Amino acid sequence: MVLKMIKQLEISGRILKYDLTRKKVKNLNLRVHRNGTVAVSANSRVTLEYIEDFLRSKADFIFKALNHYAEIENISAAQKQYVDGESFRILGHDLRLKVLRGAKNEVKSDGVFIILRVKDPFDTELKRTVFRKWFRVFCRETVTELCKAVYPKFGKYGIAFPEIKFREMVSRWGSCMPKGNLLTFNYALATVPVACIEYVVMHEFNHFLHPDHSPDFYRQLTVFMPDWRERKALLEKSGVVVF
Repeated sequence: MVLKMIKQLEISGRILKYDLTRKKVKNLNLRVHRNGTVAVSANSRVTLEYIEDFLRSKADFIFKALNHYAEIENISAAQKQYVDGESFRILGHDLRLKVLRGAKNEVKSDGVFIILRVKDPFDTELKRTVFRKWFRVFCRETVTELCKAVYPKFGKYGIAFPEIKFREMVSRWGSCMPKGNLLTFNYALATVPVACIEYVVMHEFNHFLHPDHSPDFYRQLTVFMPDWRERKALLEKSGVVVF
């Protein structure tokens, strides 16, 4: 009898989802597919604990493969053309693009539309460059303000306000370097709901108190943000949107 299950495992702050198939196989088999799925097959005698230990031992290989396939997918996916009517996700909402000719290149949003003004509305590369510059500034401003809002909870522990950096990341929403007093966030955060960004910010700040993902880390996180599990679940459903 073949039994299939969907499982997930946290490894070094990353959530690994995998398909576990119980069937008659001699060895424990692992496959990382190009579509981003991780498949494990094992016979019924292999314990879940053993499987999870095996996955942890292969974490570098698994995440490297997932990152590689994600990069291929991003490159091969249909590129945005930055034309009227195209949809762009901002803070969890799909906003429609309006392209206008303007004396200068600029982007504004009214919460329903994104208005992209450029000197040459037929220059796709120009539109992409102007839009991405605006998007990155928007992300930095949004996340930084949320960091300032969260900081007082941690400042009372003697933690200095950290340096904040941003970059494109494939498999993480953020990271924390307690010794360097540094937080790094994924530009794609600007595509997810504010509640999700607040969760990521709180999660990363919490690493200044608890560098690992120990029970104490999650107990403290629950004190600061009782509904973090719901926010995390919403974040996992959102996925990374690349422009």
